[in-house]
Amino acid sequence: MLTSRHSRTVWLRPFRFFSTAALVAVVSLVAACGGGGGSSNSSSSSGSSSGNGSSVPSPNQQPTAATAANTVPVTVNSGLTGTLPNIPTVSVTICQAGTSTCETVNNVQVDTASFGLRVLASALPNVLNSLPATQVTGGNLAECTAFADGYTWGTVRSVDVKIGGETASGIPIQVIGDLASSSVPQACAGFGNPQNTAQDLGANGILGIGVAPYDTFGSYYACPGNTNCVAATVAQTQLVANPVPKFGTDGNGVILEMAPVSDSGAPSATGTLVFGIGTQSNNAMNATQTFVTDSSGRLSSTFNGRTLQTFLDSGSNAIFFADSSLPQCGGNLGSFYCPSSTQSFSAALVSNNGATTGTAAFNVANGNSLLGSGANYAANNLAGQFGSSTSLDLGLSFFYGRYVYYGMDLTASGGKAPYVAY
Repeated sequence: MLTSRHSRTVWLRPFRFFSTAALVAVVSLVAACGGGGGSSNSSSSSGSSSGNGSSVPSPNQQPTAATAANTVPVTVNSGLTGTLPNIPTVSVTICQAGTSTCETVNNVQVDTASFGLRVLASALPNVLNSLPATQVTGGNLAECTAFADGYTWGTVRSVDVKIGGETASGIPIQVIGDLASSSVPQACAGFGNPQNTAQDLGANGILGIGVAPYDTFGSYYACPGNTNCVAATVAQTQLVANPVPKFGTDGNGVILEMAPVSDSGAPSATGTLVFGIGTQSNNAMNATQTFVTDSSGRLSSTFNGRTLQTFLDSGSNAIFFADSSLPQCGGNLGSFYCPSSTQSFSAALVSNNGATTGTAAFNVANGNSLLGSGANYAANNLAGQFGSSTSLDLGLSFFYGRYVYYGMDLTASGGKAPYVAY
């Protein structure tokens, strides 16, 4: 039984960015899609369905070997629950700050559109009690992170984070699910269902390595006695932190390099997460297209004749956009697209500052053909409709066979503006 996950990137309130871990409303991928092909009646440089079943060549870059200290291997497979395709995961080691009391957590999802590390309390059985909760006036500090289908809730704790050979010392992370459900503030519960277990989350945690150095987008609370939690204003040093900018030499960015997969899907996939851009012999900037983004990693595009908010998000398990001419699979495949033949698309991308333009080309294949057998967990041309009709979410399908670069937002220290590149 397979289910599907939408992007971690959704805007739930005006001018406020939230990381999301939404599940599309499906329960398996074993039923056939709804019938019929379909495509846009026009094709233009602004991006539209080709209308003739043609497809563009899939990218074929091979990832760097994950052998250097600034690398960690990435895996896509059936994962913890066997229900989510296109979920890239790594292993992360969490330690009591300044000590060798550590625990390695596998199956942590790599999310390039959120910021900070979040780990389930259940994945830390040996060290959880050694990790002190951050204190604010009135009690322990907790965070609510909004998702398209719910929320994560848990304390903020300062730890050492080790990924590959890199270490971020003494940074705040969110421990998910370590507080009683009765402590959830009403405003947080209003986001939907709790995502506080491995079954709900589909992973043991979320490694948010997007362009922002801190999670300023979550909601923080003071919880005296871990009850009666009230909204709190916290110092920057207490915000859940993106570990990458704390890696020293290799802290200016990341490169997510996913190996190419068959256009018909694959049972698994591999890749490499490389830390630093232009800091080592294995992380030179070789992108052909670079786009300045806003502080949360967004740019814009012209696609299907509309201007859309656009983001490159490994936390989405497909490419998500609205196109009424493409048939949705329906049934257990929900809003994934099921065209009768593979369709090609092209979006004209524009930097957040308007200075740079480029093109994102991709294919959309029949979701049932890719996933309906239940054997495949990696697909490079899986797409669907979910979330806002004003956004283009270039999810993990777009990453296969590409090097995708994320430059950290260094403007606070007089450095570069955030950017994405490929």
